Amino acid sequence: QVQLVESGGGLVQAGGSLRLSCAASERTFSSYDMGWFRQATGKVREFVGAITRSGGSTYYADSVKGRFTISRDNARNTVYLQMNSLKPEDTAVYYCAADRDISSWSSLYAYDYWGQGTQVTVSS
Repeated sequence: QVQLVESGGGLVQAGGSLRLSCAASERTFSSYDMGWFRQATGKVREFVGAITRSGGSTYYADSVKGRFTISRDNARNTVYLQMNSLKPEDTAVYYCAADRDISSWSSLYAYDYWGQGTQVTVSS
């Protein structure tokens, strides 16, 4: 069982930046592919981006491409989501997720392990 804890959310003005972190309890963190999703109030949870277990490949939703960057530090069992040029429409609860051997990166159902989420609010 992998336990995931997100942190780093908060209130930021449009155009600003935030970096979210997701710390994993699992010693074999490096064997897990990781994803970031978000859910705005009244909307379905949507894919933001993902990173392979080695960190060698990343994938992004079109809505965040060029603004958000995912990275990981396997020595610290942590994955990061650097968010730049934030927009009010980025306001949501952000979740990290994990699983092994993910093939459908943007699918909620590909991930078995989820964090509790962290709120990001972008003011205009």
